[in-house]
Amino acid sequence: MTPDSEATSSPVNKLVVRNIGLLLSGDLDHPILDADTIVAINGVIQSVGKEKDIDTTNATTTIDAKGTALAPGLIDSHVHPVCGDWTPRQNQLGWIDSCLHGGVTTMVSAGEVHTPGRPKDIVGLKAMAISAQRAFHAFRPGGVKVYAGAPVLEQGMVEDDFKELAAAGVKFLGEVGLGSVKDGTTGRRMVAWARKCGIQSTIHTGGPSIPGSSLIDKDMVLETDADVIGHVNGGHTALPDDQIVALCERSPRALEIVHNGNERAGLLALRTAKELKQLQRVILGTDSPAGSGVQPLGILRMISMLSSLGEMPAEIAICLATGNTGKMRSLNCGLIASGREASFVFLDTAQQSAGKNLLDSIQKGDLPGVGMVVIDGAVSIQRSRNTPPATRVPEIVRG
Repeated sequence: MTPDSEATSSPVNKLVVRNIGLLLSGDLDHPILDADTIVAINGVIQSVGKEKDIDTTNATTTIDAKGTALAPGLIDSHVHPVCGDWTPRQNQLGWIDSCLHGGVTTMVSAGEVHTPGRPKDIVGLKAMAISAQRAFHAFRPGGVKVYAGAPVLEQGMVEDDFKELAAAGVKFLGEVGLGSVKDGTTGRRMVAWARKCGIQSTIHTGGPSIPGSSLIDKDMVLETDADVIGHVNGGHTALPDDQIVALCERSPRALEIVHNGNERAGLLALRTAKELKQLQRVILGTDSPAGSGVQPLGILRMISMLSSLGEMPAEIAICLATGNTGKMRSLNCGLIASGREASFVFLDTAQQSAGKNLLDSIQKGDLPGVGMVVIDGAVSIQRSRNTPPATRVPEIVRG
């Protein structure tokens, strides 16, 4: 058998999603698409448009959206995983699967810092990062993609350490400031080494998060120049307002607003980014598991909070948790477009919501109901066990 014939005989998984009532793209420039059908081949979006204009034949799986809304799967930009779907921080099992029921399809680790006995020597921290990267690449709770293996910077690291980590597949650093690197000069040098190797960085921002951590103020954040200003609204304790505004104004980097932070400070960062016409920099995370627990609906709650209290159209708020984060984190998800991962969340107005439709209900502060989640073209869950019940839910009609 020739290589060409082998490729031809490989099974093709074709997903067709039809009868979409509202298609939310995740793209700030075009948050709502004039389309009602999506076709995905082998987990990748192939076509988006009107059903009459798209080839929907020979589908392996067909989903009738029943007029509900479809959005890109939500991305949590800031989590602290440890081992599989267990967190010692709260001694809780199944937390990632619970977040899947909140519409989250992708997570980015900000460091496996809750690992009991976390090694702080350079050989140990590299080994732990590579092990976490390998483990979560092979194990996806409920199908959720966890980009783990995020080493925390420690004194004594050299450029070759970052080359070794990058060669092993590590793509993200843990929060700068959670290890022994506490000064901007050292942080900036190591962040530059990481960036040179294709590793993205995040810096802790604000007061101490747990005993043993320390304040990271605007001066260190600006000097370090990490790619993402982690929890710009504090995790949990926020910087003074003038420092938050200065970070928005003086840094070009991503502004991450988290659930486990100061809500008022988050709204300040959002308002400042809007005034600067730099809303594309705003991304969302939960910063969980943490002392305040795990928030399975944390990203949905952030969308609702920023939309209702931040006076932002709901379709724009959804972009912060999807397309914005995907772009800032260099991921191939978060957007409904040809060539992107076929990971979706189906949403509808929660039963008995005062909102006249899905977007209005979110802007009034209600959470939407999740009716189904698809990851890489495969159905991961149907009606969520965690959100308020959706008024309508999609249906698998073939597959």
